[in-house]
Amino acid sequence: MGYTEHDLRELAERIYDLDAEVYTQLGSSLGRVYNRDRERCVEEIVLLMKNRDQAHVLRSELALISNMARTIQDKELRKLVMSEYNRILTEVTNLPTSFGTDDIKDQTLAQLNALNLKERFSGDDHLIICISRAYGCGGSAIGFSLADSYKINYYDVEIFNAVLSRLEAEKSTVEDKAGFPYSRPKEKEGQPEYGYEPPAFAEPKKLTLREHLREFSRYHGLPKKDAIFFNQSDLICDMAAKEDFIVMGRCADVILTNNRIPHVSIYITAPFEQRVNRIMRMNSSMTEKQVRRLVRKMDQEHTRYYKFYTGRRWGNAVNYDLCINSASYGIDGAVELIRRMVDPVAKNEKLI
Repeated sequence: MGYTEHDLRELAERIYDLDAEVYTQLGSSLGRVYNRDRERCVEEIVLLMKNRDQAHVLRSELALISNMARTIQDKELRKLVMSEYNRILTEVTNLPTSFGTDDIKDQTLAQLNALNLKERFSGDDHLIICISRAYGCGGSAIGFSLADSYKINYYDVEIFNAVLSRLEAEKSTVEDKAGFPYSRPKEKEGQPEYGYEPPAFAEPKKLTLREHLREFSRYHGLPKKDAIFFNQSDLICDMAAKEDFIVMGRCADVILTNNRIPHVSIYITAPFEQRVNRIMRMNSSMTEKQVRRLVRKMDQEHTRYYKFYTGRRWGNAVNYDLCINSASYGIDGAVELIRRMVDPVAKNEKLI
């Protein structure tokens, strides 16, 4: 169906109101996704819905709202809130620019037999799915859709933010090597501007002696990136003891393996050319040359990060329970494939 400006604004207002209702029910302890004035937030949400290259931002914001909504104690109220969330998500997914658009599906690929992971999990273990993905393969959309299908929390950039909060660090002084470029609204002459911002691979800022001493104390003598990684590892293990969730990247598969915490590990990729084409469709302001350079650079960054902290080769099939070529399945097909493998465990956990 076609969406008018009025339709998009109405949907944006419902998203804003849903966030406000969740915040009202939970109080200030968990904060709020849209914490500025209503008119400005609604305008920004509308812009997100219009721009396909900003789909990941809206996806993360919806994930935050749903994660918090699931913690509402009153069952009836939680049911009402989640019903509205599901209606909103369905409408957002149906938008022509949505992250849910299944544009890379190959109908000819034969289906695989379902796998069984029951023996790995006991009745007391939480269902944790760790996803690693190559840049441009649609892995984030797959992870978000999978989490929503199971009605469990989805974590990506939120983990990094939580670690920074734990360390009392300023995000602007730390580069999130474990994540992909995350473009946020920019202010220009008082108006929100949305556009893709390629990552800057600049040299680190030189610190004064006083700044060095302050950071030495803050990070307990460790290099900043190591302190963040170890605190992030602790956070992931703490979460694993409390809830079912899907986590994107962060070397979570190896962190949980080293701590003997049961989980399912998945790697999602796609052919280089198809990843380039997908990024170009989502970021029309970039040239093909810029996109090719970006995709190669992101692959190199993640290979180095994963190798440095795990000793393993990123993307090596022997390190994962399941490897998926998303160009063969598409978003919905990949979710269905993963569920066929995970559902036996999910049934134990009463998730479906």
